[in-house]
Amino acid sequence: MGRPESGLFDEAVNALLSLPWRPELAVEEIPAPQRIAPYAVAIAADVEVGDDELGNGRLVLLHDPDGNPAWDGTFRCVTFARSVVDPEMAIDPLLGEVGWSWLTDALQARDAAYTAPSGTVTAVSSKSFGSMEGDPDKAEVEIRASWTPLLATGAGIVPHVLAWQDLLCMVAGLPLLPDGVVALDPHRPGRRRRR
Repeated sequence: MGRPESGLFDEAVNALLSLPWRPELAVEEIPAPQRIAPYAVAIAADVEVGDDELGNGRLVLLHDPDGNPAWDGTFRCVTFARSVVDPEMAIDPLLGEVGWSWLTDALQARDAAYTAPSGTVTAVSSKSFGSMEGDPDKAEVEIRASWTPLLATGAGIVPHVLAWQDLLCMVAGLPLLPDGVVALDPHRPGRRRRR
């Protein structure tokens, strides 16, 4: 027995996969989880400036035409975003609240209607010892979250995906840009470096 038709999901997938991305994001479609919902699509992104990878993340869009009580709807966005941060930032007691506000602020700024948000913000710091003692201290922040987008049409997913893009950029320390504005590459040819 095949899956029921879902034109709304197909519209959402087409809208998601045809979005233009900020030049700092390298985005690709990846295999989606198969057992969580009848329909799923997933993308992954690396945030890169020049040769530096600043962060990465994934976004999965799930759809169950029959609805899911845990989602409070028929769609669910599931994401994680991760970036290396300054070690002092990782021990800031307000990092959890700030990290969560990056997501909710991004959704609000994009006018993305949603319900039932949930997630975690995790900071991890590591110090090397023994034969690895020369390695620098490292700290990362990771945001894992999900929310139910309220969609009347498949194209309604666009503000949610743009909010996810904004979240990745905020976690990676990049400034948010108004629509239509392109960030300049700080390593572009011809630019003088300060000494």
